[in-house]
Amino acid sequence: MLTSLRKIAVQCVATKNFSGIHGRRWLSSAQDAFERAQADLKKLPEEPDNETKLKIYALFKQDDAKKKYAELVTSLRGAAAEQQTSSGASVLGLDPVPGLDLSIEDKIFRITLNRPNKFNALTLEMYRGLTNALNAASKDKSTTVTVITGTGKYYCSGNDLSNFAALATAGKEEIRKTAEMAGTVMQAYVQAYIDHEKPLVSLINGPAVGISVTVLPLFDLVLASDAATFHTPFAALGQSPEACSSYTFPHLMGQLNAAEILLVGKKITAEEAQRRGLVNQVFPDTEFATSASKIVSAFSKLPPQSAKICKKLLRDPHRQKLTEINAIETETIKERWQSSECHAAIAAFMSRSKK
Repeated sequence: MLTSLRKIAVQCVATKNFSGIHGRRWLSSAQDAFERAQADLKKLPEEPDNETKLKIYALFKQDDAKKKYAELVTSLRGAAAEQQTSSGASVLGLDPVPGLDLSIEDKIFRITLNRPNKFNALTLEMYRGLTNALNAASKDKSTTVTVITGTGKYYCSGNDLSNFAALATAGKEEIRKTAEMAGTVMQAYVQAYIDHEKPLVSLINGPAVGISVTVLPLFDLVLASDAATFHTPFAALGQSPEACSSYTFPHLMGQLNAAEILLVGKKITAEEAQRRGLVNQVFPDTEFATSASKIVSAFSKLPPQSAKICKKLLRDPHRQKLTEINAIETETIKERWQSSECHAAIAAFMSRSKK
């Protein structure tokens, strides 16, 4: 894109001056265009490089500087729009996944969990789709922030336990292979958060369960409706913590508070989650969408490179440790998935759910 911007700038600077006779006719419109161009320059998704900036500044030395300034910025805006459209098409060109909606608006890459009839529970296909979307969003040059939210009353109810339904009647080797496959998928999913280069924002529109809770410390901003609750019933389901929560939760809230959530399985409110460091701000449910949208919009207007650098400085000291913890937790949960305790607990849960 920068190469094309340079070419546009050169073409605009090379344009001959209008004569003084015609100058009076377009003076007023040129002034309007100049003022619009000044505003438009600030809206470019990528800041022009130094060479392009010099060409912009050079225009002020010409008699018809304001008109040519406006022409240049209009060209830059057009090139940027083409780049954003191309980039957006590329991101949205990811294989469609049932239960996931992806969109790019302004400088925001939005991932929406859209299985409201299943409380936005995550299928294995959704895990893969989320991983691909997070990795694509991290590299997409037209966006500044990545947002994840849910549709309906729930944010996310965690794993779709039907992922494990077949294990009840499967043989030992089939169970092992399924656990290995699911573990690989989950580890890649968590790693996509750890490695994400841009600010990550979670908009908790309703109850969150399981991995949708444990992954929250890997976000950079978490906003919640007061209708949200947070629940990680791992022990009750014969499973174990994941998404690096065995490391991040004690660091955020202390060992006892972490154990109360991850071990005892206490369900907490949005206000309690804020007190424990899982959530930045809580809003009344009726105001949540509007309030969160304003904050995300302001966040997306940060200089993109500065935002990435700030995040890098905050996250890099922990990245290697998080990667190690992710691997350890994955091995542990694969063992739990193969245990009779886990099979019995999931079977009992699904039996209760059908009643």
